[in-house]
Amino acid sequence: MTNQLTSNPVNENWLTLDDIADQRAYERERPTFRAHMLAVRRRRRVTLGPVIAVAFESRDTIRYQIQEMARAEKLTTDEDIQIELDTYNPLIPAPGRLCATLFLELTTDDEMREWLPKLVGVERHIVIRCADGTEARSEPEAQHATQLTREHTTSAVHYITFEVDESVRAALASGNARLAIDHPAYQFELVLDRPTIDELLADSAPSRRL
Repeated sequence: MTNQLTSNPVNENWLTLDDIADQRAYERERPTFRAHMLAVRRRRRVTLGPVIAVAFESRDTIRYQIQEMARAEKLTTDEDIQIELDTYNPLIPAPGRLCATLFLELTTDDEMREWLPKLVGVERHIVIRCADGTEARSEPEAQHATQLTREHTTSAVHYITFEVDESVRAALASGNARLAIDHPAYQFELVLDRPTIDELLADSAPSRRL
């Protein structure tokens, strides 16, 4: 992901240069941090059917993403790190708002030719459904929406958001919620387990510091 996602106002949970360790410091913390983040990511990733996965993002997952990218690409200057911060910070949730990355897990040319045309508009078809009938539906992240210019095929990666009001949060807290996809060409749903629900409640809390 090389383009900035959005120009949304900064929220209190956005990362700054001070939050990103330099390479030597990161190498020292990486084994413990990486093991922790792999466990966190497992709780936050939901697979819907054979080719779609939704990974709910947090301040920690975004920090991990930036640290690993800086490590892999040997980014060392403040200017280079700031570009990554500007790109990924909009995927950090805010009070009343969840953020996620939607993956079309396609590994062959045949799969891409089959699914990318079928799944146009998929970024608007992920739904958090609660037992009492309340729900929150995905929308493409603002800047990403302006980049979806192809009418007959879609991207393999989408950045999406959910507006989560207090009625949805209360329903989530009671448990028995599902994540669903209701695209005309692809319909699946899965019960969210308690650890995942707890992560989403923490993400969307009215006032918190992750």
